[in-house]
Amino acid sequence: MFETVVVATDGSESVSRAAECTLDFAARFDATVHALYVRDEGQVETLPDRLHDDVRNALDEQAEAALDTVLEANRRTEDSIEIETAVRGGQPAKQIVGYAREIDADAVAMGTRGRSGEHSFLLGSVAERVVRTCPVPVLTVRQL
Repeated sequence: MFETVVVATDGSESVSRAAECTLDFAARFDATVHALYVRDEGQVETLPDRLHDDVRNALDEQAEAALDTVLEANRRTEDSIEIETAVRGGQPAKQIVGYAREIDADAVAMGTRGRSGEHSFLLGSVAERVVRTCPVPVLTVRQL
């Protein structure tokens, strides 16, 4: 039923919990997890040109740390599962949905609030857009 699950990560606390839930979920179905970090190009484009390379490098480091968090959570579980990692650039919601389609994912998991600390009514704007546009089930995990 669920063979491939995408967990979208930005390294925030909300996503840490989503990663743990995803790993448990994937272990139950013997699914492969794809940990995806999306570098929001909008953060780069609004800055002066001279800062673009430095900001991209910082975002790449942030991506590596966020993906390492998912890999580390997997190492701590009893049922370590296969994890593939990917970094994409662009608008987060579009990239998450596009990646899920590209790899023919069976589900997507993500936190309800990301690094921006957004306090939308129920979901962060990225999570809300993914829920509305994703062709597969989306598991949203609230931070406790």
